[in-house]
Amino acid sequence: MAEPISAEPTSELCPVDAKKELLMECNNIWEELEECQSKLMLLGIETLLQSDTKLALLMLQWKALTVDYQECHERSPETISTNPDVLLELGKEELQKVKNDLEKVLSAVCSKNKQLEEDLEREQQWYEEQEQMLNTLNRIEEETKPQVEQLYKTRGLEELHNKLLQLKTYRKELLSALGEFLDEHFPLPQDSGSAIKRQAHASGIGSASEDSSPELFFRASCRTASIARHFRDSDK
Repeated sequence: MAEPISAEPTSELCPVDAKKELLMECNNIWEELEECQSKLMLLGIETLLQSDTKLALLMLQWKALTVDYQECHERSPETISTNPDVLLELGKEELQKVKNDLEKVLSAVCSKNKQLEEDLEREQQWYEEQEQMLNTLNRIEEETKPQVEQLYKTRGLEELHNKLLQLKTYRKELLSALGEFLDEHFPLPQDSGSAIKRQAHASGIGSASEDSSPELFFRASCRTASIARHFRDSDK
């Protein structure tokens, strides 16, 4: 391998000349590498069979890469050029690359932070809307609570009124059934009907009925008095 070209440090060398010198050194090194690679590829190919050519080439490439790796691992890094202007230009290029990479990273981080801020703003707005909705629901609940209690009370009164009407209807049915039963089994005597009726009016039985059928109550009272008199006479 060719030795790096040494150049005397001069202050008269411009950056353009330094780049040209560096390119020439790189081209020389690259040509030497290609020549070595060609020699390695041609080594031992004539004795190989046609079917084993590809495998053998791969093995040769692997061996060559292994040797290059060992050499690079063992030797110390060498400077491409000793010219300070060349080194200065290389340093500037490397710093520019690092700067560009850092600017890309900074741009990506700023974009990510902006997206996170937008997400945070949307989440905050959603939270405020949910909190406002919750407060509205709580206010509606407090406003409708007395109405619900009043509705429960009204419903209870309606249920009691309906039960009272059912009891009155059932009472009428019982009195009607009792009257039919008394008419069938204990008919009222004709001669004592007016006397019993007067007794019932005198005792206030007829006025005690609060339903719409005082006649049924009066008849039931008369039949009850007749039954009581019948059992009293039979005991004698």
